[in-house]
Amino acid sequence: MQDEVALLKRARQFDTDALAQIHDTYYGPLFRYITFRISDRDVAEDLTSEVFTRFLSALRQRNPPETTLRGWLYGVAANVVADHMRKRYRAPQVELDEGLISHADGPHELAEAAMTRSDLRQALTHLTEEQQHVIALRFGRELPIQEVARAIGKTEGAVKQLQARAIAALARKLMPGTVE
Repeated sequence: MQDEVALLKRARQFDTDALAQIHDTYYGPLFRYITFRISDRDVAEDLTSEVFTRFLSALRQRNPPETTLRGWLYGVAANVVADHMRKRYRAPQVELDEGLISHADGPHELAEAAMTRSDLRQALTHLTEEQQHVIALRFGRELPIQEVARAIGKTEGAVKQLQARAIAALARKLMPGTVE
């Protein structure tokens, strides 16, 4: 945490080494978090870049994060994803799956895996924004409860409750034969 504060202080002074270190440290984890929420690699790359663009804008406008760089970046990432989802909802597009076909699996297994991913993505959209955020950080980014709580500004108990409710809601949506 102390290193993060020192790094942030150097970034406020536009130290290029500090900015490069921030990018190198956080790009991968933010990309994985956004990919978990969006599931389109190209869009996730664009949105991850948008997070860093907003960080640089905050530095230029003299309103960067004060103490927690990681929490601020994940908060911006959540906002960028929410903005993207709102735009996508207003102008829906058909998603093409351009994944490489594995020769190890047959057509049946590939179709079943694609349906499972699609069902999970659809079920995730029925969660609240906070629940989606917690699930993405916990399982997409594999952060411990304590880190998630810090990143979203909630208590550990609140994060556990959000996670439990999200998992229960996903189970209800994904269980065969359940009616809502």
